[in-house]
Amino acid sequence: MSKNLLRTLLVFPALLGAFMAVVSPSVAAETNISSDETILASSTEQTVAQTLPASVAQALPTATVAQALPAATDGTTSDAASLNQINRYVREGRANQLGQVTSVSQLTDVRPTDWAFQALQSLVERYGCIVGYPDKTYRGNRAMTRYEFAAGLNSCLDKIQELIAAATADFVKKEDLEVVKRLQEEFATELAALRGRVESLEVRTATLEKQQFSTTTKLSGEVIFAVTDEFAQPGRNETVFQDRVRLTLTSSFSGQDKLIVRLAAGNADPFRTFDRAGNATGSILEGFQQFNFGSTGGNRVFADWVAYYFPVGENIQVYIPAYAGLHYDYMPTHAGYFEDFDGGNGGLSYFASRNPIYDIGGGSGIGATFGAGKALSLSLGYLADNGSYLPSRAASTFTLGANNPASEGGLFNGSYSALAQINFTPNDKLSVGLAYVNAFRKRDVFDGGGGAAANGTSFANFQDTNGALGKEAGSVVNGGGISAVFKLNEKIAINGWGSFFRIDALGDGIGRRDVWSYALGLSFPDFGKPGNLLGVLAGTPPYAGGIGEVPIHVEGFYRVRLTDNISITPGVIWVINPGQNKVDTDTLIGTVRTTFTF
Repeated sequence: MSKNLLRTLLVFPALLGAFMAVVSPSVAAETNISSDETILASSTEQTVAQTLPASVAQALPTATVAQALPAATDGTTSDAASLNQINRYVREGRANQLGQVTSVSQLTDVRPTDWAFQALQSLVERYGCIVGYPDKTYRGNRAMTRYEFAAGLNSCLDKIQELIAAATADFVKKEDLEVVKRLQEEFATELAALRGRVESLEVRTATLEKQQFSTTTKLSGEVIFAVTDEFAQPGRNETVFQDRVRLTLTSSFSGQDKLIVRLAAGNADPFRTFDRAGNATGSILEGFQQFNFGSTGGNRVFADWVAYYFPVGENIQVYIPAYAGLHYDYMPTHAGYFEDFDGGNGGLSYFASRNPIYDIGGGSGIGATFGAGKALSLSLGYLADNGSYLPSRAASTFTLGANNPASEGGLFNGSYSALAQINFTPNDKLSVGLAYVNAFRKRDVFDGGGGAAANGTSFANFQDTNGALGKEAGSVVNGGGISAVFKLNEKIAINGWGSFFRIDALGDGIGRRDVWSYALGLSFPDFGKPGNLLGVLAGTPPYAGGIGEVPIHVEGFYRVRLTDNISITPGVIWVINPGQNKVDTDTLIGTVRTTFTF
C-alpha cells in the first residue's frame, strides 16, 4: 500500500469520525460476566479512581481491578468446594432475581395438602416475611428448597422478634408461635446448616481479604494506543503507532486521605517540523498531544507521580507531591469536558485541555484549597521543579532539582512556580477561576515541570534566548488568567480562557516579553449515545507578542464510548502559523486514539 493511500486511510476517519458516528452510531456490546471464576474474583474486586480533592469538579473515571486468587494448596480443597457451592447459590439467585411474595397461593409448587402449606399461609399472608421467586414458585420439591424454606422461616422469626421488641406483641398470635415452633423443629437441620454456611462464607470472605494485595491499596490503569500522522509539513513525517501506559496505586489510611504512586511507560515522540526546503528544524510544539506528555521513551518504566492528599477539617484539602506534581492535580481548571488531567478521554492536544497558566512548572511542594466544596474557594500552591538545569554542569546535563542539595538546586533555589486562584462555582452549571502565577524558569516556561515545552511556541518558551545564553540565566514569569465553563443544558457546554504573561529572560539584554493565550471550546456530551463526546476548540497557544504571526490552533474530536472501559477518539488538529514564523507551513495532524481504562 502506498504512503499516500496509508495517509488517506488514517486522516479520513479522523476528519469524518464525528459525522459518521452520528449517521451510523456504533453499537457497543455490553459485556456480562457470568463465569464461575469471575464470580469468585468479584469478591476481591477493587474499585479505585485517581481521585482529586473534593474541590476539583472534574473527577477521574473510576476503574476496577480484581486481585488474582492464590494457587490452591493441599489444605484448600475443602475451601474451594465450599466456595464453588456458594457460587452456585449466587448464580441461582442472580438468574431468578428474588422478589417479595405476599400470598402463599402464589407459590405454585407448594401443595395445599402439605401440612407446611397451612403454616406458610399463616406466616406469609399474616406477616409477609418469606421471599420467593418472581415466577411464582417456591421450589420446595428440590433439594435446595428446604434451605430456601429455612431462610424464609428465619426471616419470619426475625420479623416476629421485631414486632415483640416494638411492643406490638399482641399482633403476634399464640397459634402462630406454636406453628413457628413446630417449623423450627421440622427444619432444625436446615436452619443449623444455613447458619453454618453463613459462618463459613464469612470465614472465606475474611480469608480472601487477607490474601489481597493490600487491604488499603487499590489499582487503576490507563493504556492509550494511538495511530497518528502529520500531513502538511514540507518534510516527511511517517504514520506512527504510539502508546502510553499508566498504572496507579492508591492507598488510603483513614478513608479520606490518598497516597498516590504511579508507574508510567510510553514511546510517543512528537512530530518534526521542517522549513520550506524540507530540512528538519525541531519538534512540533503547538500540536503536542496528550499521550506525548509523560512519554518515557522506548517504553521504559518510571515512577512518574508520587503524592499525598489529605483533608484538614471539613473544608480544606491539602496536596503534597513528592515527585512530578502539577498545579491541576489540586486546583480546579474550569475547562469542562475537555479536561481529563492529561488522560486519554478528553481533548486530543495538551493545549486544548486547559488554560496554559496551569502548565507552568511542576514537581515537589504543596498545594491546598480552602473552602473546598463551597461556592467560593481559594487555591494556593508552590511547586519546585524535578528537572532543573544546573549551570555548573555540562549544558546537556539536567538533574533532579527539589531533591538536589547543590547550589541553584533544592526546594527554594531552583526553578519553581507559585499559583493562586479564586474559584467561583455558584451552581452545577457555571464555574469560574481567576488565577495569578509567579515563577522562575531555568528552561522552558510552559513545560508541565518536565523542563521541555509541552505548550506554546518556541518564542513564548524563550527557547531562542535560552539557547543563546546557554540556558544559564533563566526567566522570571508573572501572569494572570481567567477560565470558565458554562453548561447551557445537559447536552451542550461552552468553555474558554484568556491569559497574559510578562516574562523577562535574565541577561538577554532585550527586556520583558509579553505572552498571550486564549481559546473558546464547545462540547456536546452524550452526542449520538450516552458516554460519547463531541468537542470543537479554537484558540491561540501561548505566543510572544510582536514577533512573526499569531499561531491559531483548531481542534475537533469525537470520542465514541464502546464500553465502560474502552473508547475510540478520531480527531484532527490544525495549527496555522506554527512557531510564529512566516516561512513555516501549517501543521495538520490526524489521530485515532484508543483508550483502555481499568
